[in-house]
Amino acid sequence: MTSPTRLRRRHRRAARGGLAVSGVLLLGVGLAGCGSADASEAPVEKKSFPLSGGTLTIDSDNSDIELVPADVEEVEVTRQVDGWVFLGNGPDATWRMADGTLTLKVKCDAIASDCVARHTVKVPRGTAVTVEDDNGSVRASGFDTPLKLRSDNGSVKVTDSAGALELDSGNGSVVAERVTGKHIVARSDHGSVRLEPAAVADRVEAVSDNGRVEVRLPAAGAPYAVDAKSDNGDVDVAVPTDDDSSHVVKAVSDNGKVVVRSAN
Repeated sequence: MTSPTRLRRRHRRAARGGLAVSGVLLLGVGLAGCGSADASEAPVEKKSFPLSGGTLTIDSDNSDIELVPADVEEVEVTRQVDGWVFLGNGPDATWRMADGTLTLKVKCDAIASDCVARHTVKVPRGTAVTVEDDNGSVRASGFDTPLKLRSDNGSVKVTDSAGALELDSGNGSVVAERVTGKHIVARSDHGSVRLEPAAVADRVEAVSDNGRVEVRLPAAGAPYAVDAKSDNGDVDVAVPTDDDSSHVVKAVSDNGKVVVRSAN
């Protein structure tokens, strides 16, 4: 005969198991109806921030950033925020300017969540820009000032720009097209790097720890000093080379093919 004490223990274990199963089922049902966040369809908000000096720094998280030079006197920001949380709070979006740093953050604090944002930042012409984005892509086009853009988790792309470039992604591709700056440096820890300068630069550097590296150079009328190598991948160099050239190209991948060729 089973003792009353053992019966009570079995009932408690059964109750705890039932609560655990119910919790899992509740979580599954809650998440099944949430779907994916999409900032492109979210309401549009706008705000302007005064900027003193010729440099803007952007500190952002959980947002795609698009940079545009414009005939404006202040930094004009357009944002869209979307997301859902399960048993928590958010999305909570903040934007503020202090000492030349524009902070753009989106936060969700929950057991499960999907919170995203997109910010378009119009920058007064002649302003150099630095971006540190923890999670999201960074895009810029049309600048004639230096750009220093980094995403810890997202792609980085610059087009039609004339200033010096320093581009970096911890986890994503890095691309520069139709750029004419004298110094172009691009790195990715985990992703491809592709550079297509539209004019001869003093230095072009493309480095990936894990990804394809491709540099497409304009016809220079002079050779390039090329340093191209891969620890695990083919190397294809098809431009005139001269180790004493003032036009320096570095293309390196730890794990991926390396290509240095003419764009035309």
